[in-house]
Amino acid sequence: MMTAKRGLVAMVCVVLLAMGVASGAGQQPTAPYVPKQSDRPAPATEDEPGFQVIFDGRTLTGWEGNPTYWRVENGVLVGEITPDTVIKSNTFIIWRGGRPKDFELKLDYRITPVGNSGLNYRSASVPDPITPGNRFAMRGYQFDIDGPKRYIGQNYEEKGRLFMAMRGQVTRVVGGRPPVVVASIGDEAQLATLATDGWNAVHLSIRGNTLMHFLNGRLLSITIDDDAANRPADGLIGMQVHVGPPMKVEYRNIRLKTW
Repeated sequence: MMTAKRGLVAMVCVVLLAMGVASGAGQQPTAPYVPKQSDRPAPATEDEPGFQVIFDGRTLTGWEGNPTYWRVENGVLVGEITPDTVIKSNTFIIWRGGRPKDFELKLDYRITPVGNSGLNYRSASVPDPITPGNRFAMRGYQFDIDGPKRYIGQNYEEKGRLFMAMRGQVTRVVGGRPPVVVASIGDEAQLATLATDGWNAVHLSIRGNTLMHFLNGRLLSITIDDDAANRPADGLIGMQVHVGPPMKVEYRNIRLKTW
């Protein structure tokens, strides 16, 4: 019996070796990175490891919102207000998969010319005093998105401290007074031209009290939130349809990396 077991083990080892599993055959060992004087920072050619897709492109699994305004269509998350469904208060679709604290979020959006939307994070689901039946109001940080490109990329705290950083600004939030502008990272009007009428790529980098908003590979705003009494440490992610005329916003390729 022992001889038979040994023979079986040997056979399994042979198969694994042939597949390159047991020995790692066919795989080149990764050498540790050693910095050289000639090295310079370079753009990433693809997402860094660790990003997970949080919208499957087929269903609203893991998301919760009013189906009057939110649906999946052609692999895209669609928020739409029609002449028959005009709203009196902002409403969101909320990702229920967690409450990220430190994270990076990447996605693409497209919005109609008069549309108004936003990407909320470190947010809370709150009662809506304007429309009590709206179960999907939110309070928290927002990457602002709008078709006219007036507010794109700014940090606006929905139902909270309001304007945290305008496009092109590095601000410090101290509480008890408006945020303080500490530096400029570009001209507000020029940065607005980065947004196209087609698909645009958003990247949020959220670490501790430093909140960075990117659009199409450019940094649009940085908020340093030193208002410890009022800043949220973690929270929900959600997408918005805003009060206003009929509009449509689309989101795709939504992926998250937590730290």
